[in-house]
Amino acid sequence: MKALFSTLFSTTPAEKVRRLTCWRQLCSSYLPVFQEGSIWRYNRRPGPEDPEQGWKLHVSATVLNAHRVLERIAPLLVERGVQFKAPASLGELKRLNSGLHYSYTQIGKVITVYPGSDEEAAVIAREIHELTRHMMAPSVPFDLRYKAGSNVYYRYGAFRSLEMDLPGGGARVSAVKDPRGNLVPDLYGAENAKPLWAENPFPTRRARATKDNPLKTTFRVFRALSQRGKGGVYQAVDLSTSPPRLCLVKEGRKAGELGWDRRDGRWRVKYEEHVLANLREGGVDVPEVYSSFELAGNYYIVTEFVDGECLQSILMKKKRRLSLARALNYGIQLSWLIAQIHTTGWIWRDCKPTNLILTESGKLRSVDFEGACPIDQPDALPWMSPAFTPPAGRGGSRGRSAVYDDLFALGTVIYLLLTGRMPEVCPPPQRIRKLRCNTPAVVCKLVSELLDPDARHLPDAREVADQLTTALGAP
Repeated sequence: MKALFSTLFSTTPAEKVRRLTCWRQLCSSYLPVFQEGSIWRYNRRPGPEDPEQGWKLHVSATVLNAHRVLERIAPLLVERGVQFKAPASLGELKRLNSGLHYSYTQIGKVITVYPGSDEEAAVIAREIHELTRHMMAPSVPFDLRYKAGSNVYYRYGAFRSLEMDLPGGGARVSAVKDPRGNLVPDLYGAENAKPLWAENPFPTRRARATKDNPLKTTFRVFRALSQRGKGGVYQAVDLSTSPPRLCLVKEGRKAGELGWDRRDGRWRVKYEEHVLANLREGGVDVPEVYSSFELAGNYYIVTEFVDGECLQSILMKKKRRLSLARALNYGIQLSWLIAQIHTTGWIWRDCKPTNLILTESGKLRSVDFEGACPIDQPDALPWMSPAFTPPAGRGGSRGRSAVYDDLFALGTVIYLLLTGRMPEVCPPPQRIRKLRCNTPAVVCKLVSELLDPDARHLPDAREVADQLTTALGAP
């Protein structure tokens, strides 16, 4: 397990700077047209001879190989006089591939090409496919793939901004014209990539039967809980048991959100499987992994479905703060949980209310461990949510143990449970007492120490649990 973590080599700072510089230079050379406030750069402005709609080509890439993709295909496109666009920076490209900033439908749409005709679209797609076929890149959701293993995708859509109102006072959406000139919605979705009236100029291929697909035989997905570039999380029914049981299917996509650290969604899900196995072996009550498998290059783990409500949702719905006893109870449970994780030799690095599920029995259970790392091999790359991360320049840089990140997050969550607010930087004990006058002094001091990297004594998670237990039992 630790070998899997330690043998992964991140992009060096020099390599990263080289790629960033190369992308900027290529954009200056091939994509000189841009508009203030837009993430896109174009090779030229649209002309009156350019079509309003047609077969758009999308060429997928990652932050690691986008400069090579653009370098290979830009000369071809410029020579043909075809309009195309790409993100203004690799930072925007990374946000595009995450599926969080510019919607899930935009993943992989790194270079968009607007051919002048159906015939030209077919020729260009073939040429770009040959130039990029061996480069790893994420799949483009809802587009049609040019060929198996290709980084070229296509769909029929508008080349210029054209909109219409949906019937019945619905939302305003993008539109294309049908053969009669009527506006019809230009909607995303696999069934909308090719309108019935549009002739497909690309080679058709028979869909290859996927052998032994557990998602069609054993695990029947019925709800998507989240979708982003690195993969989806789905609620499903496990039919391998009698009676069938609810489960969670977590997908790690090959090249999904591949970053400078060279980790993609597939790596992260496979890594989380090992983390969960290690933690359960150490006695930590994390979700059990029922199964794992690989499908079309992606990696899937099937885990226990933890039934309950996440702590964040509970706190958001409450009009008043939790009772002191309930806040301390949750703080005790969380402290023991983190103490067990540390005892097993791991750091969680994702302690926050959205990753804590309160079961019907009142027990807090933790989920999401793809950012965890061994205590003796701390990960230098950031993972935690900013609100639960120690301020820059603190923690490890001041000689703290790698567990300090978890302890800071623990203090943040306890502060939130007690006061209903997120803490200020290093809040003094008096501040907690001011927001909640009945908070025991020992608890105020404890939380302040957890949030203060300069505190002389930094309690470990077990000590936090003991002190909160004492405070809860005090008359």
